[in-house]
Amino acid sequence: MNILKEVLNHEVYPAFGCTEPVSCAYAAAVAASELGEPVESLRLRVDPGTYKNGAAVVVPRSGGAKGNLIAAVLGAALARPDRKLELLEETTDETLRRARNLRDAGRCEIECLTDRNEFHVEAVVAGREHRARCVLSGGHTHVALVEKDGRRIDGDSEDTRKTPGAALAYRAALKNMSMEEVLATVSLLDADDRRCIRRGVEMNLALSQLGFDVGGTAAQLRHMHADGFIAGDMFYRTKLAVAAAVDARMAGADQAAMTSGGSGNQGIVAILTPHLIGREMGIDAERIVESIAAAHMVNAYVKCYVGELSVICGCAMSAGIASAAAIVYQQQGIDIRRVSLAAGNVIGDLGGLICDGAKPGCAMKAVTAVDSAVRSALMALRGYGLSSDDGLVGRTVEDSLKNLGRITLEGMFGVDPTLLRIISEKSAARGKA
Repeated sequence: MNILKEVLNHEVYPAFGCTEPVSCAYAAAVAASELGEPVESLRLRVDPGTYKNGAAVVVPRSGGAKGNLIAAVLGAALARPDRKLELLEETTDETLRRARNLRDAGRCEIECLTDRNEFHVEAVVAGREHRARCVLSGGHTHVALVEKDGRRIDGDSEDTRKTPGAALAYRAALKNMSMEEVLATVSLLDADDRRCIRRGVEMNLALSQLGFDVGGTAAQLRHMHADGFIAGDMFYRTKLAVAAAVDARMAGADQAAMTSGGSGNQGIVAILTPHLIGREMGIDAERIVESIAAAHMVNAYVKCYVGELSVICGCAMSAGIASAAAIVYQQQGIDIRRVSLAAGNVIGDLGGLICDGAKPGCAMKAVTAVDSAVRSALMALRGYGLSSDDGLVGRTVEDSLKNLGRITLEGMFGVDPTLLRIISEKSAARGKA
């Protein structure tokens, strides 16, 4: 198994819009394409992580609408599963009109499956004569089940509560690897992989250019720099570019992001941080490409411990650790001592930072992630790191990740239910206003 290629194929891909809403659109598109008649009703059922990540993010080409449900309705109207997470790019004025009519008719609903701990999106569509269902699990583009009128058509998991087996077997293999082995997979890079990584850099830089018109976090950083409160250094320039890309994406920009770990915001952090820092520090272009491959691998590796959609912020923890490891890799290669120091520094700095859903404020957390990643890596390159006596930091990087996973999956299990209640209360309050 070429595990590097498996990760690039399954977790690094373009996404037109926030990956949770657009995965809902994809599931609905798969179901609608099997229906064979116009969709007259839609029911969407999602895990808590997907629910919170779609609550406050603008869906591209939706006329400024937010949420998983409008994305799913657009997906059902488009019925273009061949475009996967880029299908909303096909939205036209006519598609949007039909989607709004379907939603406004009161025959579309969303349910949060509070007992689900892993990624799960289920779209059920019905017409006059038929009913179709699609279930995604184990990954934003992974179809676990397709049914029409109760008859199974496609998929690889009889029990959709289980992570699909054969197609995502690489994850079990990845979790059993050491960090040193994970980084060693970079040697497997071929010409196609390098093109994929360069394309990701180009896409996320293009997204960054759109973010300065949003008036979000990046614009505020620029104002603070102009007022003399922030130095115009390497840290500032990297944080500014990353914040702008996240600002644009959360505002529903008409530009796809290249993901990492199946997340667009994580892709922005894990791709742009090593790219920009490498250029600032005069690293060879091909070495930068290799370091981004290392970032994708480490991001996937961390998510094996903390989960696909975690209670903690993936930009800060998964992509932050990945970026720090990539910066060390640029200068020292597979120096596991320094990589371990860098990862421990990020974990000690940001461990426990919660994910409160995808929304414009994600740019603030992305800025925090970049700052911690770069600072942690530069400290590690000088031999500085937190000791194993320091909280979550373990004796090895693998121990640190296990501790992070425990605090996430065991210690913080009450965060998401509380957060979902807060989101629901805010939504109800807005409805009364």
